[in-house]
Amino acid sequence: MFSLAQTIGVSGMAKRELVPFMIAFVIAEMFYKLGSFALECLEFLATWYLLSYAFDGLFRRGRGRG
Repeated sequence: MFSLAQTIGVSGMAKRELVPFMIAFVIAEMFYKLGSFALECLEFLATWYLLSYAFDGLFRRGRGRG
């Protein structure tokens, strides 16, 4: 996380990750009820990673057309 903030800056990181983070947070809050903080945290991080990957792919594809 620190390396990413140093590379693209805090504002750039917020622009890239805020939407996937918020969606992953809502999904985790609504659906991940395992009774174990560690497992729920891992599921949240995996969801955030997958959403970030998907948004990055959509962003690149959309930017390539213009």
